[in-house]
Amino acid sequence: MAIKKASLDFSTQNITFKKNDETIKILSLNLNNMNVEILLEEGGKKKVRKMPFAHLPKEIKKVLRPL
Repeated sequence: MAIKKASLDFSTQNITFKKNDETIKILSLNLNNMNVEILLEEGGKKKVRKMPFAHLPKEIKKVLRPL
């Protein structure tokens, strides 16, 4: 039996926050391993990265509400 990859897409919403001169935009949340895919903008450069849900600020966690 295959495991479904449950994820929530937030790319159409503008959920952003700043951390150390970096603008971070939330793209999606994987509910299986609770990782968040983010778009990191720093000095004109854009990178897509993953980070744990637990490392997000409390205000952003309230907006996402995965459970």
